[in-house]
Parts: sequence; C-alpha cells; structure tokens
Amino acid sequence: MKHIKKSLILTCGLAILTGCGADEISSPGTGGNITINNPAPTPTPTPTPTPTTTATAAADCPFIADPQGLTDRGTISGPTGSYRLCQLPARFDRSSQLQFTTADAAVIYLIDGQVDVGSDGGPAADNSDGLTDTNVVLTIEPGVTLAGLDASYLNVNRGNEIQANGTTARPIIFTSQQNIRGENTDNSSGDWGGLIINGRAPITDCLSNTATPGSVDCEREVEGTTTPPRYGGNDDSDGSGSVRNVQLRYSGTVLANGDELQALTTGGVGSGTTFENIMSFNSADDGVEFFGGTVNIKGLVVVGAEDDSIDTDTGVKATLQYVVAVQRADIGDTIIEADSNNTLVDDTPRQNTLISNATFIQRKNDDQVIRIRGGTDYSLFNTIVFDNSSNGTPCLRIDLPETVRAANAGLDDVGPPRFESVALDCATAFRDGSGGITAAQTQAIFESGTNNTTALINTLTMTYKNGANEDALVAFDPTSISSFFDNAGFVGAAQAADTRFDGWTCDSSTISFGNNSGNCTSLPIYAP
Repeated sequence: MKHIKKSLILTCGLAILTGCGADEISSPGTGGNITINNPAPTPTPTPTPTPTTTATAAADCPFIADPQGLTDRGTISGPTGSYRLCQLPARFDRSSQLQFTTADAAVIYLIDGQVDVGSDGGPAADNSDGLTDTNVVLTIEPGVTLAGLDASYLNVNRGNEIQANGTTARPIIFTSQQNIRGENTDNSSGDWGGLIINGRAPITDCLSNTATPGSVDCEREVEGTTTPPRYGGNDDSDGSGSVRNVQLRYSGTVLANGDELQALTTGGVGSGTTFENIMSFNSADDGVEFFGGTVNIKGLVVVGAEDDSIDTDTGVKATLQYVVAVQRADIGDTIIEADSNNTLVDDTPRQNTLISNATFIQRKNDDQVIRIRGGTDYSLFNTIVFDNSSNGTPCLRIDLPETVRAANAGLDDVGPPRFESVALDCATAFRDGSGGITAAQTQAIFESGTNNTTALINTLTMTYKNGANEDALVAFDPTSISSFFDNAGFVGAAQAADTRFDGWTCDSSTISFGNNSGNCTSLPIYAP
C-alpha cells in the first residue's frame, strides 16, 4: 500500500517528517543493448537576462492579518540582490495575504517547519463530525517568492483554502534558501519539503480497517507528525482553493527511513479546487502525487523528478491536459506510476485518471516509462512518449488481471486502460507486467484504440514542441470523455508556435521553454 508522503514538524531546526512511496514490486530489466534514434541535443536554455536592477531588502516585514504576524529573520543575499527574510507563523489562524514586493523593498517569505493553513475541519462537509471549519484563506499575490528550510512544508488543512494565483508575467515561486543564495545547479534537489493540500473528497485505503472506502469515515493521515493532518471525507465538490501559475523548485527532502515529500501532494481535494499551470522542478521524490479526491489540471510541467513524474493513488479521479514531463539524464523512475498492487485494489472509488495532450521524455535506463497497475482505470489521449535513455527503456507496462478486466459498474470499473492517438518512440514498446500480464496483452490493448502507433520517429524541437512527424499524427477529440478537456486538435503537449508554457515556467539544461521567468537557478527581478 502506498501512503501519502509523511509530514513533519521542525523544532529548533530539527525535522521530523515521514513520507510515502510506492510498495514497489521488483521486476526484471529488459537487458541487452538497444540502439535508438536520439533527437537533436536539447537547446541551451535562454539565459536569464542581466537584470537592470538588483533586489534591495525591505526595511521591515510586511503586515499580515494573522495576530502572530511575520517574524523578521534578517536578510538573505545572492546574485540577484538582498531580501528581507520574513518567517510565516506556524499556523495561520486568520485569513491573511502575502504581499508582492518589488526590487526596491524585496521580501522572501520563509517556511520554517510545518506551516498550517487553519485547523482541520474534519471529514464531514456539514461539520456533523463535531469539528468546525476555521475557514482560513491564505492568499499569495502574484510574483511572491517563498523559501522553505530543510524539510519544511506548507500544509492546507480541510475546511480552509489557499489562493495562490500567480500570473504568466509574475508566477509565484516556492523554492529554497540555496536557490536565493545562488548555490543551486540544474541538478540540485531536495532542499525543502513541498506543498500539501488536503480536502474532504472521497478516498480509499482507509486509516481505519472498519471504515467503508469512499465514505465520510474513510480518512488517511499525513503521517509522521505529532498531530497528523488528515484528508478524505464525503464531499466530491469540496474546494481547497486555487493554485495557478506556480513553480515548485528543489523540493522533496529525503527523510528518515527513505521517506520523502514531493513538490505537490494532494489528499482528497474536491472538484471545487482549481489547478492551472503548475511546474515541479527537480523534486527529490515524485514531481506530483495525488491521493484520492478529484484533481483537474490544465498546464502541468514536471522536470527532473528523482522518482515518478506523475504518481496517482487511492481512488483519485484525475483529469490532466497539456502536460510535459521530462527527466534529467539518468535520473528518475517512471514518468507515470498509477496506483499500487495490494489487497485493496477493489476498493471504491476506483482510480480513474485521464490525460490528454502530453509529451513524456524518459532519459533513464529503467523498467518502463509508464506503469499502470493496482486495478486502476487509466486513459491516455493525444500523447507522445519518447524514450531517450541509452539502453532503451520499454514504453508501457500493465500489471494485474484486475487492471485489464472488462467494465463493471458495480466495481466502479470502466474497463482496461484506454489509448487514443498515442504515439510511442521507444526501442521496446511493451514489456511483461506482474500478475501474468504479458507484453502481447498490453500491445493488444494499445492497438484496440484508434490512431495509435509505435513507429513514431520524433522530430520534437525545444525538447517538447511538435515537429513535422508529430504534426502529421491524427488527433482524438477527448471532449466526449470529459467536458474538462479542450478539443486541442493536435497530439502532444504543444505545437511549434504554441506559447502555452511561456511565462510561468523556468529554464534549465534539462529543458528550455523560453520567454519566461529565466533560469530555474536564479530568481526573477521585478523593477519598482
């Protein structure tokens, strides 16, 4: 069973956080040397422009409405100037706003330890559980930069909200002190914890073995803290706020016993939560991981994750469009890991993840690029998968008979994984999975969809933008599957002239988006 990455409370700089990872099942490698057609080298990232000004630290920390206020931790300096370091309270008990400041009065907001937004309102939307929502809203203005210490993280409790709505011109950046001081490289990772958002939408794999999966009694813990936050409940439409145009850099601190925390973790968030244009850069664990609930995202970039790029669990209903996931050379595990193989594979709600318009770039020799298992339902539409590892990593693996069986409404099961307009550029397209699922079975499922191919010779430019061969692929209209999708009319994450990923991203030697906030190793400067 997989568990949400364990949380921590830091006291006097000491971290105690546990996390979760997949209950991995060892599997044989493919073996042998395989020659693949490599693309043109990744272009050198657009350099960060020489700033016309440098930041000068504010004289004081800004005002916030919470009575604890901000704690002045002095100044911090780096290549882009000096900043006033203003520590967030351990818990926001009153709705507060983190103000944007320009370069002449620059502020970095410090996350030190576990920082909670409100107190837990419990699993019941009507508060019949005896807990009352604190209804705290943390608003983060466009252009704000927050920095985490060590394994620190920001935790949004049930019955509260985060409103972190950056713009393409001024994304919100969660990063580390090392990044501010100019100490990071394109291979740095694990400097701080990450962002956790909890809600009260249904989940599975209940904490209590007497609870019914998907019911108000089914909760899970963000484990490892003195008073562990919980997620899950009975409100599909629960809202935990809005996160738009946000970068999460250098997160995922490795903790005791191999536990880690990834850039973005959601637990039981409901459909009332908005996610758009989110970038995870160099997480020491997964790029993003979604536990139960309903997660809808347009615009997702995962660069350089050291475990899985996109990990989904415990009954999540996820719909993702315009997705780029790319590994660093010889770093990472799978691009997609869907659920765990355990005794709870038939708990409901059953995971059902839908992804359209994605480009996945694998750069590590490994067991597979995509692993679908645990009885999950999964669909890929208009997706390009390219293995650029040196020895050839198979594109697709499916595990367990429960994952490929026919649809069964009583089991909340929509049938085998579905592929429509999916193009694979891998030396080995399919591999055997566990539970007796053969490469031939996986191939048959793949070929049962329309306009799928294993013969793509990619002509991608800037690593992720379509070239002539991608433009020639026939697209699938996913709007009949989910009204959340656009009918983009093309396969892959972006066409050559697409500016969808401009502005809110940052560049590295792994992938360059251009026309954005600059290099991920630096900070943008906003003139007065």
